[in-house]
Amino acid sequence: MTLDWQVFFQDDGGGRTYLEWMFEAWGWTLSVAGSAWVVAVASGCLMGILRTLPQDTRLNVWLARFANAWVELFRNIPVLVQIFLWYFVLPKVFPAMQQVPGFVLVVLGLGFFTSSRIAEMLRAGIQAMPRGQRYAAMAMGFTTWQTYRYVLLPIAFRTIWPPLTSESMNLLKNSSVAFAVSIAELTMYAMQVQEETSRGIEVYLAVTALYTVSAFAVNRVMAFVERRMQIPGLVVAGNVGGGH
Repeated sequence: MTLDWQVFFQDDGGGRTYLEWMFEAWGWTLSVAGSAWVVAVASGCLMGILRTLPQDTRLNVWLARFANAWVELFRNIPVLVQIFLWYFVLPKVFPAMQQVPGFVLVVLGLGFFTSSRIAEMLRAGIQAMPRGQRYAAMAMGFTTWQTYRYVLLPIAFRTIWPPLTSESMNLLKNSSVAFAVSIAELTMYAMQVQEETSRGIEVYLAVTALYTVSAFAVNRVMAFVERRMQIPGLVVAGNVGGGH
């Protein structure tokens, strides 16, 4: 078997080489993953907080129920099915969504799927803390917002950072499902170029390398952030990123 890497320098028929096309597809992959990560972290943290609110008012009870329903809904449906629902079903049910770009729909589907997992991580991180932390904040006269902002969340995020790192890497890899709704990311690129050139081995090796480099970069960035926010004696990260 002889590998022909010259295939990437051939014209794809549209005035660009397959190598240029691959880097464009890589850009789409990073765009989908990055945008979905923002959606996932924002909505996941919100739902995680709502699930741990003190159940001392009727509003808090209903907010916690809403957050629980959110988590159970989005984590129990396969991510590919959710992408299809966002792309094919919801625009039919809500005609106004037909004007929303497919990229945005994919980002929302992937982001909300991941948000359910982040919400569960944050809930576990907060509830794993000694109750005395919350009681001490109450004794000092902190509001609920201040208790979360200055006491609970700083420690909880440090606790959940390693699994959050893994989830961020999974989100990058899960972005490959966007090919199913014609987003021109790496997986779709690989499928199309294989059909056009019959050089599947070279194409998939190159795409695999780009996914590996991207995921490793996410790992290193998250490990750097973990070391920067480390509190001595609370969470100890190893010299190579805490074993992420």
